[in-house]
Amino acid sequence: MTMVNFPLPRIDIDPALHDLLLPYCRISEGDIWIDNKNKHKVGCIDSANSAQVNKMMDKESASLAVQDPPYNFVAFEEKNLSEFIQWCELWINISYEILSVNAALYIWLGADQNNHFQPLSDFIRMMSNSGFTSKSFITMRNQRGYGTQKNWMSVRQELLYYVKGNSGFNINAEYTEIPKILKGYYKTVDGKETENLERGKSDNIRAGNVWVDIQQVFYRMEENVNGCFAQKPLKAIERILQANSNKEDIIVDLFAHSGTTLIAAEKLNRRCFTADIDPVYCEITIRRLENYRNNNKTGWQNSNPFADEIINNKKIMNYLKKNYHLDVSSIDTRKIAV
Repeated sequence: MTMVNFPLPRIDIDPALHDLLLPYCRISEGDIWIDNKNKHKVGCIDSANSAQVNKMMDKESASLAVQDPPYNFVAFEEKNLSEFIQWCELWINISYEILSVNAALYIWLGADQNNHFQPLSDFIRMMSNSGFTSKSFITMRNQRGYGTQKNWMSVRQELLYYVKGNSGFNINAEYTEIPKILKGYYKTVDGKETENLERGKSDNIRAGNVWVDIQQVFYRMEENVNGCFAQKPLKAIERILQANSNKEDIIVDLFAHSGTTLIAAEKLNRRCFTADIDPVYCEITIRRLENYRNNNKTGWQNSNPFADEIINNKKIMNYLKKNYHLDVSSIDTRKIAV
């Protein structure tokens, strides 16, 4: 199917567009949508509200939590740093409560290199009293950086790995798809000096905490979900699930956003309990699962999750034309699929 040119602008910075999409959301604050097929759950709940999260868990526990909280930057309602850390402490404590005795926790978190690497630095300090044990600081390289002529260009995303108890690590994920690109590590083997590209049975590098083989999500990729900001790559979430969970395990994600963790769980035969405080992102998450099942697509590329509704809603169409100069003539309505 040829992709339609029908992108959706960022919802998080456009409250008017957000409100225009609310009537198409099937759940609202406090509701929990349950998938009849594989028993995934999507909750429109507050990640820092223990009662709401426990309602979604329904006395079940998870073997893995993958959290991608807002980074307290301009895209979200900005709090001062101490308030942000106090808020993080709430959902970290809840994460600890809902995880199994032996479980893993991954957290995507930003580090502003122009502001003392906050909020990462204070977040790490807070985690030292959380009950979790630190395991690794993973760096994922972005293909596109944030340009500057007065500093090193920022081309990384930070991913923290913690465990509760004695969480296992799946050795089947030992080798990544990263090719052997690093030279210079020499060792004498059987009297012959060799370098690291010559050694080892695999053509790839063993799993490490620097990931350079994962494509940053952008609009030309199938998994792209227009309207969402800072979408995490599906391949990264799949790697985490394969390393720290087994089939049929419950995976928790309290910041669903574009629904990537849910799609990864669906693909890898795990159950995902995910949540977002915003009904629009909950709806996007549900629709992404339905789109994957119906069309075997992990996203919408140049279309968007609400394409069918928008094309038949003059108010939204006029809003997009006025504020984003939407070229209606470029949209082929015959090729729009939910």
